[in-house]
Amino acid sequence: MVRARHMKKEIEAALAYAEQHGWRVQDGGRGHAWGKIHCPYRDAECRCGEFCISSVWSTPKNAGNHARHLRRIVGNCTARR
Repeated sequence: MVRARHMKKEIEAALAYAEQHGWRVQDGGRGHAWGKIHCPYRDAECRCGEFCISSVWSTPKNAGNHARHLRRIVGNCTARR
């Protein structure tokens, strides 16, 4: 299934980065959320599930900071190492 593109190019690039590392990007969030990213590993050792799912905001105050935050979540996944 093809997902919708995010309207902010920085966040779209971060979502592409997450997909390259195996994360699933799900659009169609509620409220202020555009969607969610899901860790492909989802095991109990991966930070106790704290960062297994993260929200992607539709209109963040600073798109660059939110994109860096998403990349940091993907890059710091403990199960990936």
